[in-house]
Amino acid sequence: MFILLPPSETKRLGGIAGSTLDLPALSFPELTSARKQTLAAVKVLSRNLAAAAAMLRLGPASASEAGRNRTLTSSPVMPAIDRYDGVLFEELDAASLPAQARQFAAEHVAIGSALFGLSGALDPIPAYRLSHDSRLPGTTVGRIWRTPLSTAVAGIPGLLLDLRSEGYAHLGPIPNRPDAVYLRVVSEDGAGRTRALNHFNKKGKGAFTRALLLAGIDHPDVDSLLEWARNSGIHLEPGVPGELDLFA
Repeated sequence: MFILLPPSETKRLGGIAGSTLDLPALSFPELTSARKQTLAAVKVLSRNLAAAAAMLRLGPASASEAGRNRTLTSSPVMPAIDRYDGVLFEELDAASLPAQARQFAAEHVAIGSALFGLSGALDPIPAYRLSHDSRLPGTTVGRIWRTPLSTAVAGIPGLLLDLRSEGYAHLGPIPNRPDAVYLRVVSEDGAGRTRALNHFNKKGKGAFTRALLLAGIDHPDVDSLLEWARNSGIHLEPGVPGELDLFA
């Protein structure tokens, strides 16, 4: 089983003292060339911070975050699962996971990224600011990642569970196969119909991922995952073809 998580726009600052980004040490080495291309484009973009803030669609309150991209190769790094902040990662609360659950995450979780394509859960990465729809000098994030990321995702064997937001899922879609499914967080209205949730979407995904990591079961297929969910009191059901519905 492999779980794909979305990133968050907000990142925790700081990192391991004396550490810096080491591209060859990251998971999915087949993405190294696209990572170098993205880093180079971000470096050019960051020469003018005012222009960078505009291209990254940063408002006045967050414009200073564009400056982080100037030190991507020299600032300290920390595991990706600890770097990302926001509702999903607050609910996941990776720092409180026992060692065996964090090791399970290292082997079964990757986080979608506009800068790195995919980051393994424990891959050491710096703080940065870049989104799936960001424009870069002479190109876009989508143009860089479309082919290499789709190939990398398609090469992940076994049950593939996509929890990414639609924007990041579009950068590198999961393959069309029975054991690759997209997860939606939904609720049931009074008429028995399901509807997608926005407010509780990230919270639900974070709690679900935490439960998976604590259980530490390498599910071989969707049926195994559904049975575990039923036994764990988690309301998870097949949705439209290629999707699972997580009821919040």
